[in-house]
Amino acid sequence: MERQVLLSEPEEAAALYRGLSRQPALSAACLGPEVTTQYGGQYRTVHTEWTQRDLERMENIRFCRQYLVFHDGDSVVFAGPAGNSVETRGELLSRESPSGTMKAVLRKAGGTGPGEEKQFLEVWEKNRKLKSFNLSALEKHGPVYEDDCFGCLSWSHSETHLLYVAEKKRPKAESFFQTKALDVSASDDEIARLKKPDQAIKGDQFVFYEDWGENMVSKSIPVLCVLDVESGNISVLEGVPENVSPGQAFWAPGDAGVVFVGWWHEPFRLGIRFCTNRRSALYYVDLIGGKCELLSDDSLAVSSPRLSPDQCRIVYLQYPSLIPHHQCSQLCLYDWYTKVTSVVVDVVPRQLGENFSGIYCSLLPLGCWSADSQRVVFDSAQRSRQDLFAVDTQVGTVTSLTAGGSGGSWKLLTIDQDLMVAQFSTPSLPPTLKVGFLPSAGKEQSVLWVSLEEAEPIPDIHWGIRVLQPPPEQENVQYGGPHSSFVTAWMLFPAMLCKMGFAVLLVNYRGSTGFGQDSILSLPGNVGHQDVKDVQFAVEQVLQEEHFDASHVALMGGSHGGFISCHLIGQYPETYRACVARNPVINIASMLGSTDIPDWCVVEAGFPFSSDCLPDLSVWAEMLDKSPIRYIPQVKTPLLLMLGQEDRRVPFKQGMEYYRALKTRNVPVRLLLYPKSTHALSEVEVESDSFMNAVLWLRTHLGS
Repeated sequence: MERQVLLSEPEEAAALYRGLSRQPALSAACLGPEVTTQYGGQYRTVHTEWTQRDLERMENIRFCRQYLVFHDGDSVVFAGPAGNSVETRGELLSRESPSGTMKAVLRKAGGTGPGEEKQFLEVWEKNRKLKSFNLSALEKHGPVYEDDCFGCLSWSHSETHLLYVAEKKRPKAESFFQTKALDVSASDDEIARLKKPDQAIKGDQFVFYEDWGENMVSKSIPVLCVLDVESGNISVLEGVPENVSPGQAFWAPGDAGVVFVGWWHEPFRLGIRFCTNRRSALYYVDLIGGKCELLSDDSLAVSSPRLSPDQCRIVYLQYPSLIPHHQCSQLCLYDWYTKVTSVVVDVVPRQLGENFSGIYCSLLPLGCWSADSQRVVFDSAQRSRQDLFAVDTQVGTVTSLTAGGSGGSWKLLTIDQDLMVAQFSTPSLPPTLKVGFLPSAGKEQSVLWVSLEEAEPIPDIHWGIRVLQPPPEQENVQYGGPHSSFVTAWMLFPAMLCKMGFAVLLVNYRGSTGFGQDSILSLPGNVGHQDVKDVQFAVEQVLQEEHFDASHVALMGGSHGGFISCHLIGQYPETYRACVARNPVINIASMLGSTDIPDWCVVEAGFPFSSDCLPDLSVWAEMLDKSPIRYIPQVKTPLLLMLGQEDRRVPFKQGMEYYRALKTRNVPVRLLLYPKSTHALSEVEVESDSFMNAVLWLRTHLGS
């Protein structure tokens, strides 16, 4: 990706950022019920939810917009917006009922201070709010989970009950020295009557509750909750095994029970965000007898079970390895009536040519089944792109719905009655909203996509995919972490840098997702070497083949990308004139005891992880050998560090350790510490400030 003219003034960069940051991002979509007009025409509404940065309010705002799609049953006749966008304040979750006649909304309201915010569960029908339940006042449970790891909001098939996940109600606690007003006139009977079962426990004020790590700090003990829409009664389901935490739940066929994913939390909880390797299994709990039944292998990890339209089968993702945090998954099918489980799509060890390279998504869309309950549609990284695929669950064939296009990336938002709603973007094209019908089996590649919301391409950004082969001495016999990848989709920071005149190189080193399971498994034990050499090789190749100034090369990376960046300025100090690192891993050994993913430290260093492992000297030595801190004496590249003080994944003390080591050696270093920010540094104020500081740092040390 590149453009030729370098902007020189910070004001110009700020104006450019203000403009490009207004590009909205799609977050969800759902389809309304089929409507037949008096003239015989058919149409459906498409309800979409978007997010957008608001630099004036310094927050991410959410808004919705509706569209009409007229069709003839298998193709779109006409499509367009139905009115303008409307901001949706306070909405945490929303879900249409199966018939589309009602909508459930979880909303937060009230103040921002501790205990001031309340949660309401609302039911809307036609042009009115039918019901509103103050969940906070009812005190049946703690806050409702709105995340995409555990959270759910599911209507029963009969549309009489709502299922959701909330924090288990915690017992009240108070000081040993809490004083209360004494009513001297009260009798012994009255005093006894005032002692309620949930009276405060003395001495438990500061009991530690484990949580699920980064971005999940308030979530510890999830419970399944059912709301009776008519009566307003809320019940917390019993029967869930005590050793697992439930989530991603939905109603079983006939509403007789609930299907859910249960994650092991013994002997202690680990970070679950972006970690598909957490041991988990599929369960069914019977609402009448309270009996819980295991539906899948309980030694692996599973995610996103989805019930077919005919309510006969459940498809879900299964991860066969508990080692890398993200990996190639299996697509499994559970037959509700025969109770037989089959693997529809298996792990792909190595991609052959342009063939399918495996499934690399952490969640299936809520709507992913075809109307006939035979095929499943999903998106997945395939090398450096993200494509849509249809899987025939009867025979296991996988067909691309978007191969051979313009090279951008796709994301499926939903499919219902074979009408697909998808997002398409490229590095130079912000997200566009498209709809199209899933063709009949065997004709999947003939989808006719129609744009509902067309984004304008950003001029002067040119991009492409370049495939590089590592030199023979760097070959890994396994083929060839972080285990994610860059795809040809819209990204704000690279687009901004291109518009400012930089050429941007995004490297999918060996260990990235989308290239086969062997590639992913080649990285553990080789971090700090294989990944670093791959990036350096890519930089050297591009400098040889393109007309760039080799004396004006800079690095920018976050998390594992920050880890690689700090390695590069230590291992190849002559190559780089400036570096920007966001929450980088600096010392794997010291990170082990403070991160929410200690297993990453052990596994990526090349050792098996177990919850009771106590590293010996050889393990510590290997962790240090693979850490950027080892190369401190060689570093001379000016470094800008950006750290989130609330980062649970890579605690900010990692960056502090590097900062102090560089200061001692008089290496130019600047540290930005964001007090309330987490690992992603994605809050609007933090993101905008970090980008402007990065631009000024690069301009200062690269020159104009």
